[in-house]
Amino acid sequence: MLTGAKRYGLRQFSEVPGRSEARALLADLRDGTCRATPQPPRLPITLYGGGDMGRMARDYFASLGHEIGLVVDRNAEALREDPFWRGVEIVHPQDVPPRVKQDAQLILCVATAPFKPLESDLAADGWAEVVPFYDVAESQRDRHPLSNGWFAHPLSDTDFARTADVLYAWDDDLSRAHHLQFLAWRMLREEWTFEGPPVTGGDRFFISDVTARAERLGVFVDGGAHHGQVTRKFAALRDNTFKRIVAIEPDPDNFAAIEAMRAAMAPEVAERITPVAAALGADSDTRPFHRGLGYASQFSATGRDMLRSITLDSLDLAPDFIKLHLEGAELDALRGARETIRRNRPILAVTTYHNADGIWRTPAWLMDTLEDYRFLMRLHSWCGTGAVVYALPQEQG
Repeated sequence: MLTGAKRYGLRQFSEVPGRSEARALLADLRDGTCRATPQPPRLPITLYGGGDMGRMARDYFASLGHEIGLVVDRNAEALREDPFWRGVEIVHPQDVPPRVKQDAQLILCVATAPFKPLESDLAADGWAEVVPFYDVAESQRDRHPLSNGWFAHPLSDTDFARTADVLYAWDDDLSRAHHLQFLAWRMLREEWTFEGPPVTGGDRFFISDVTARAERLGVFVDGGAHHGQVTRKFAALRDNTFKRIVAIEPDPDNFAAIEAMRAAMAPEVAERITPVAAALGADSDTRPFHRGLGYASQFSATGRDMLRSITLDSLDLAPDFIKLHLEGAELDALRGARETIRRNRPILAVTTYHNADGIWRTPAWLMDTLEDYRFLMRLHSWCGTGAVVYALPQEQG
């Protein structure tokens, strides 16, 4: 069996790559070999990290019928007071018995810091096996559709050429660095770091290139609104002076949370937020939908409910800003929004880390379809997750 250190690699660069350097590094990726494989969970489930990702992991394993045996966290004392973790043993890293460190599969639930330094520290502390949560989740795809750490197939000649085109077309070298980081994790399970480019979580969907244009953003479409977190963030960005927000969410439980959010708002704000209970797609068709998974609810063969999709074009909106976070359905939703985008030329923020469309197909569609736009890519978390492509119309500066 490969140890974690051999399964997951590290490569560090002193500067961000230009266009020619990015293509050469892409060739390195194409010629490399991925040693990582999906890792089935071993019982009892042992998590490292009880923050947002750890909470998500508990819900995930509960949906598979697995209870959490142990949570290891540096803030163990505070977590023990959190009602969410009631009934789960939570310990500080220094209090874990050596036998547990040798026998357990420690599932790392941290995306706010790079994997390799954490893995190295944990190995030095005696943990024999450390695996990223999403490599465990990947082994359960036949039961649960969550896939943020998917394994990319080797690039075909066409894949290589189109990915190289996308790398060339980014508006800045930071985008090239983040794209290569994203690819390296998926293709080789190597963590590539470049001197300078930050991985920032707090500005997801609202990077400075977006917020600098805030006064022009009157109508916002929140595609995949979940519980309305991004809707609230946009409203705060505009100090509640926006014209309209359309919050589109297909999961009934999530939609109820959006309605509850609106009910708690001032009436003059809530009346300008329009919830739409729908799933976005390239056209109107009916497919199995897996509901009840929080932000991971999605069209999937594992779903028991049938749900009809709609196109964004069918809603006849005039957005200034469109955000799409659709668990892999982003490219379909873009195809169903072509006329809306052509007519209104909005800013777009599109997640690209849920399936292989993110390698090149989604950014290439934007680059091939939109005239006089700038294109940026930013990573907003580690382990290949949190990738967002931004498309910004040139006339807005």
